[in-house]
Amino acid sequence: MKIVVVGAGGVGGYFGAQLAASGQDVVFIARGDHLAAMRTQGLRVESELAPRVLTDVHATDDLGQVHDADLVLIAVKLWDTDDIAQRLVPLASRGAAVISLQNGVQKDETLGRYLPRESILGGVCYISASIEAPGVIRHTGALARIVFGEYDGRQSSRADRILDAFRGAGIETELSHDITSVLWRKFVFLVGLSTVTSAARQPIGVLRDDPDARQVLYEVLAEATAVGRAAGAKLPDDFARQQLEFCDTLPPQMSSSMLHDLQHGHRLELPWLAGSVIRMGAEAGVETPYTAALAGVLAPYAEGERSAP
Repeated sequence: MKIVVVGAGGVGGYFGAQLAASGQDVVFIARGDHLAAMRTQGLRVESELAPRVLTDVHATDDLGQVHDADLVLIAVKLWDTDDIAQRLVPLASRGAAVISLQNGVQKDETLGRYLPRESILGGVCYISASIEAPGVIRHTGALARIVFGEYDGRQSSRADRILDAFRGAGIETELSHDITSVLWRKFVFLVGLSTVTSAARQPIGVLRDDPDARQVLYEVLAEATAVGRAAGAKLPDDFARQQLEFCDTLPPQMSSSMLHDLQHGHRLELPWLAGSVIRMGAEAGVETPYTAALAGVLAPYAEGERSAP
């Protein structure tokens, strides 16, 4: 398959490298020092699970140079979605399938404002990875998984082909027939983890072991669950409790990419995570006081160093 990976950071860099190493024709869309390093030195993935060294990397900062593709994987930050979607119109119009591995449950609605709806498949990934240095991706832990599917639940020929490509690259992959609920399952957990770790400036181990912090985490998970159920997601009544118990199984040092961004003065995905819960809750008549309070604490940092005191 000819695959375009838009965003060669932790997520795009890791999964794109696995696909390229397996023989797929992969083009990375990157920028800055990371792009320059990929062009001159290649791309290296430091990982206990699946280390890779690519010496011949096809990378560019210009999507206009890519004239056709079978699949586009989007792995940029959420604030870039509108811009990327508009630039993807030619590829999608020529038949490219589009899967966003971004966070959030409204990302595909954004894509659908510009791209043919039939070009979009739902997708989520589960991985902890980041750019360690230009041209170097650091993957931590043993989790690197993708779940995707057609929004109408059917098992299409293109989905089967994508599944074969992912699995052929050694990527743990599941084809879901209810991708909307899968998106919400990850979203609930992500909102809880990102919001509470960032507000507290602490990893999950500290939060789950402190009774007061643990209760706050539970309340944020419960609010996101209630909003998801109001939106039609198939989430169990005790889903928040299940997610809290899942947190007990995580490495104590695990935090969130939002906390990493906060600590480094970067822009936060806060408006698309906790902010989405607050907005959708208001529309559905679901109260979200804990999420709103923590989002308010983080608001001065949402734009990065420029907005921090």
